[in-house]
Order: sequence, then structure tokens, then C-alpha cells
Amino acid sequence: MMHMTDVVRAFAEHRGDAIVIPGRSGRYWAQISETVFDLPLGDPAMGGHAGFALGVALAQPKRRVVLFDSEGDVLMSLGMLPTIAEQAPANFYHFVLDNECYATTGGQPVPNAKNVAYDVLARGAGYPRAHAFAQLDAFRRELPGILAAKGPVLVAAKVLAEVENEPIGRRVRWRKRTADQVVRELRASTSPA
Repeated sequence: MMHMTDVVRAFAEHRGDAIVIPGRSGRYWAQISETVFDLPLGDPAMGGHAGFALGVALAQPKRRVVLFDSEGDVLMSLGMLPTIAEQAPANFYHFVLDNECYATTGGQPVPNAKNVAYDVLARGAGYPRAHAFAQLDAFRRELPGILAAKGPVLVAAKVLAEVENEPIGRRVRWRKRTADQVVRELRASTSPA
């Protein structure tokens, strides 16, 4: 298994101008990058990241769109896998960070976690390409070719569970912008000069 930070760092070396939707990996992005969110928008609720990222990919067909999803998020919206496959955005790269638990809410186990093969689910849903990795060296070696290929592609990465058991209201916030700041920035960017 890999550390989530190592997966994010390995990808960052090949990011280029890709739009990154960090999903539940946002706090790991905050550790390595000043820019956590590329879009002046909020973070969708759990289960909504794939639909959000698909919309961005369809709206920005000339830019690579990379989603760092969680297996819990995917399981909450399995219908997005065939929807993404049907829409077939060539610029969409779907990374599923599988830690076998719902880390955000305290580490509850994901049902049948050791046996679910997200790459197989993706291929069964119609993704033309899907990969699975549990070792960082193999992930690093294959990543350039994966990102050079036409999407949609799903990459399932087994990562260590890094569970935050502190109640949500007492956690250190990794986001640097509040919802009010996001709204102000969005209004400023869309108001006439």
C-alpha cells in the first residue's frame, strides 16, 4: 500500500496544466501545493465528486481534468461510472484512492473492502482503460503512459488509511479559503471591468 501524499506527489510531477479536483485528498494537496483548488467553486458532497469532475471535463475539453476520488465516494454513486464511460471525455483521469475505510468520518470499514476491484468495476461500466496499483514504484513507472493516453481512464490506488478521529468541528482545517472568500473571488472574476 502507498501513502496518499506519495501518490499525490508522484502525480504532481506530471501535472502540467491539468485541472485537479482533489476530492477527499485536498488536505494532502495542501501539504505540497499552494493551489489546492483550480476552480473558484466549493467542494461537492461525498458521492458528488465524479459528477462534478465529469462536468468540468466536458466544459473544458482542451484541458486534462484529474479527479482524486475515494472508494467511499465511488460506492455512493456507482451510476457515475457508466455515465462517464458513455460520455467518454478524452481529457478525464479518474484516480480512486482506496484506503478500505471511510476515513473522513472516523474510519468505518468499507463493505467487502479487500475484494472490491475498482479497475474491474470501471472496465465493466465501459471505461476503455483502467489500472490498479498497490506499490508506489509501479505507480510512478506507469503514470506517464497513463496520462499520455486518451481518457477516460480510471486508476485505482491502494493507499494506507490515514484516519482523522477528531470530531469534525475540532479538526484543523486544511482549506485556506472560507465559503465567503470563494463567493467574493467568484463575483470579482465575473464582474465587468
